[in-house]
Amino acid sequence: MTHVNGTAATAALEQLRRRPADYRRILFTGATVVTMDADLGVLPNADLLVEGDTITAVGPGLEAGDAVVVDATGAVLSPGFVDTHRHAWEAQLRRIMPDVDDLGAYVMSTLAGYATVYRPQDMYTGTKLAALTAIDSGITTMLDFSHNSRTPEHSDAAVEALRDTGIRGVHASMGPHFGDWDKQWPGDLTRLKEKYFHSDDQLLTLRLATLATDEIAGPALAYGPELARVAKDLGIGVSVDAVFGTASSEVILNWAKDGILGSDVTLIHATGLTPEAWKAMGESGTTVALAPTSDAQIGLETAIPAVDEALSVGIRPGLSIDVEVALASDMFTQMRALHAIQRMRAVNAAHGTGRQPVRITTHDVLDFATLQGARTNGLAGVTGSLTPGKKADLLVIQAEDLNNMPLNDPIGTLVLGSDARNISTVLINGEPRKWDGQVLDVDLPALRSEVHASREYVLNTHAA
Repeated sequence: MTHVNGTAATAALEQLRRRPADYRRILFTGATVVTMDADLGVLPNADLLVEGDTITAVGPGLEAGDAVVVDATGAVLSPGFVDTHRHAWEAQLRRIMPDVDDLGAYVMSTLAGYATVYRPQDMYTGTKLAALTAIDSGITTMLDFSHNSRTPEHSDAAVEALRDTGIRGVHASMGPHFGDWDKQWPGDLTRLKEKYFHSDDQLLTLRLATLATDEIAGPALAYGPELARVAKDLGIGVSVDAVFGTASSEVILNWAKDGILGSDVTLIHATGLTPEAWKAMGESGTTVALAPTSDAQIGLETAIPAVDEALSVGIRPGLSIDVEVALASDMFTQMRALHAIQRMRAVNAAHGTGRQPVRITTHDVLDFATLQGARTNGLAGVTGSLTPGKKADLLVIQAEDLNNMPLNDPIGTLVLGSDARNISTVLINGEPRKWDGQVLDVDLPALRSEVHASREYVLNTHAA
């Protein structure tokens, strides 16, 4: 038996890697297991067995057999977080505009500016950096809303970056807003699917990415019956960005009439929508991806994450990072921001009235960040909870570290106390991607050189 961190962790990893992945068995013992499965709940002092790429058993006193046994006493096991929307190609420009004034400032600096000079290798570097950072902070599934697909080679680079990092990646492909490009989208989705997404049982999946209206970049990128038909013919889901305000509310009602809403469609942001639009979304089973820090910090429409509106029509949303040029990269920040904003609004609305505030809980936001995120990305049967039969996408979080001890409430500790430094282990599809606190198989000096070179090219070429 080895501990999940410390000197024995290296030996355990070597033992695991000597075995073929299909025959690998890992037994985590003695942990507090936060399953996010409604039937299983939270299991104190429990074990979890991974066989190959799948969770096969959860509970106390599991038999080890020939498994590599990892002592997870003092740790919390959790599903990996699920990011439902991030523009990953921008990562080498992260925090370049931390005090962005509004959406227009972001659009003109990044989409009309930096994006126009990106080469395929810059797409690769940014996407790879975003995915590795996601893994480090416990995000095991990331939807990359890749809206800078200037050529087929740009798209290939983005997909290959996801593949090379080992993240459970969703490549959501869209043409760029501004500048020169090959106009190969959406037709190139057929080639992408045949080249990279030929199996239903693989780490990477494909979606069509689009915008809600023609206000920002014209009608070619706006969702409607034609793009819905493309997605249906390919058998893929749709992620719709920039869903906010009166114009989006009107087109949502049109989509409902056209029958092109549903569980395979995700509306991103969803701020400032009318009650009628929300009713149509709820009745159709459409999914929603909130971006709590983006809505608040960039000031999208009302600037208030629409969690109350979603819950009022029966939609439990996923959460997302959005743009690293101005925002944090991790899911802990999204959970805490949403938790604080919603509870502030609830108490404020009830103040002085005698009514009881209707507040969301830490369990709610962890549910949004895991199981609901998986559902939003079309992967609820694959990931999002520690349910036997699902793929082994999980985190081991040290609950006795300085900032977490003592462990009194495991969900509260995950949501309000933890950060990336507490994540000792990340498994994705049963494969160790972070171990003993370090992301594996990353040449950090080489990556740093690659990232800096790409950033300098983009900034200098754009300035020229």
